[in-house]
Amino acid sequence: MPLNYGDRGRIGFLVPSGNSVAEPELHAMLPPGVVGLITRLELRGSSEAELLNMATGLEAATRLLADAKPALIGFHCTAVSTFAPEMAESIRQRIEAAAGLPACATADGILAALSLFGARRVLLVTPYIQPVHDREIGFLASHGVGTIGGSCLGVNGNATMALIPPAEIAAQARQAAAAAPGADLCFISCTAIRSAGLIAGLEAELGMPVLTSNQVMAWHAARRLGLADSIPGFGRLFTL
Repeated sequence: MPLNYGDRGRIGFLVPSGNSVAEPELHAMLPPGVVGLITRLELRGSSEAELLNMATGLEAATRLLADAKPALIGFHCTAVSTFAPEMAESIRQRIEAAAGLPACATADGILAALSLFGARRVLLVTPYIQPVHDREIGFLASHGVGTIGGSCLGVNGNATMALIPPAEIAAQARQAAAAAPGADLCFISCTAIRSAGLIAGLEAELGMPVLTSNQVMAWHAARRLGLADSIPGFGRLFTL
């Protein structure tokens, strides 16, 4: 198998320090010939203080990534980028100022994907503690997207989230869909859970598009590079 040096594109990603799931899932969903270059920012838990602290070292980490000459830098944490309606824009502006490169955040990919599907009623499934889950509901509402059902698991911390069996996540999505019919799509939120392998099966089972945080970031970043590859096995989003 030929090595992937990113001859079609290099994308820099800033991910939480405790996250062991985002990298393998992003690499699986990026188009052939596109490589993700990763730098970490401190984030282990889910408290408000910890989430806000993740952006403290943003400029220094951004400049390190910029040394590798990516075409785009993505801040990849759902809970932080959706913390408040203006958070993603602020992070994006800081990255662009520090690196002189285009930037995006997970929240940007979420909103772009929701817009593409014309979704206004979302089933929100998360591993989060309740305050984080509620803030994401508020973020979606601030952008005209209603949450008509869903649930959170109350898990605190990226390392613990990575241990959630995919079967438990799938069961959570099924239960949420059964309890709240009428959603336009299901959004399984969080970059730290093993959800990529569930997308295609759940779409067939639930009869609706299924989005995940790592999926929307891989898709959005690739589209920002002008690459419209269809990536098989990871849902309807990659066919659009």
